[in-house]
Amino acid sequence: MKLSRLTERIWVYPFEVERDRPNLSYIRGDRWSLAVDAGHSAEHTREFYKALEDASLPLPQLTVLTHWHWDHTFGMHAVHGLCLANERTNRHLADFRRRLEEEGDAFFHAMHETIHREYADGRPVVVTLADLVYRGEMMIDPGNCPVRIFQAESPHTDDSTLIHVPEEKVLIMGDSTGGAFPDWSVDQPLADSLAETIRWVNPEICLPGHWTPLTPEVVIQDLLDGEG
Repeated sequence: MKLSRLTERIWVYPFEVERDRPNLSYIRGDRWSLAVDAGHSAEHTREFYKALEDASLPLPQLTVLTHWHWDHTFGMHAVHGLCLANERTNRHLADFRRRLEEEGDAFFHAMHETIHREYADGRPVVVTLADLVYRGEMMIDPGNCPVRIFQAESPHTDDSTLIHVPEEKVLIMGDSTGGAFPDWSVDQPLADSLAETIRWVNPEICLPGHWTPLTPEVVIQDLLDGEG
């Protein structure tokens, strides 16, 4: 996979369908940089970092999680720097780690064929918790590039974090627009709420977790039509 540049300060390591790997985003500040999402496994994370190094970009000092699902978080133990999550995300990770400790990892491998592919070489399943936990909303600035990190209602999970980079006019959304795993059912009031959030943020580019960048108009219409 090749790193692509989305805006002056944002790069994206693209999603992959076969192993259900999401987009991993990178935001370059003047003083330090941050990533969005930690990857499906340590191998995924290392491939992302190799792409950053090939582009002469410094490794991120902070990685922000959009939600707790494995394809976005189980590479956390290989992350450079610190990880930030909302408190619900951290709670879900703690619960899943406890289940792995009690039951082993067979149930996890059986959850979906893409998980089996990601871990086909016998690599260990490692779940770690975030170093930093927030509630509601926070602002950070890695250097002349303010980044707003906030929780939002979503039909996908109850712990969605959105990342807004106002000066780049980009909203990084994770999987927030999708239905709930495993049947992908959509709670329409939650989809409507997310559509309203996007309207309020008013970005020019929306970046979903497992698709190419979209206009907010397309994302909002899909949410209102129940096609998130």
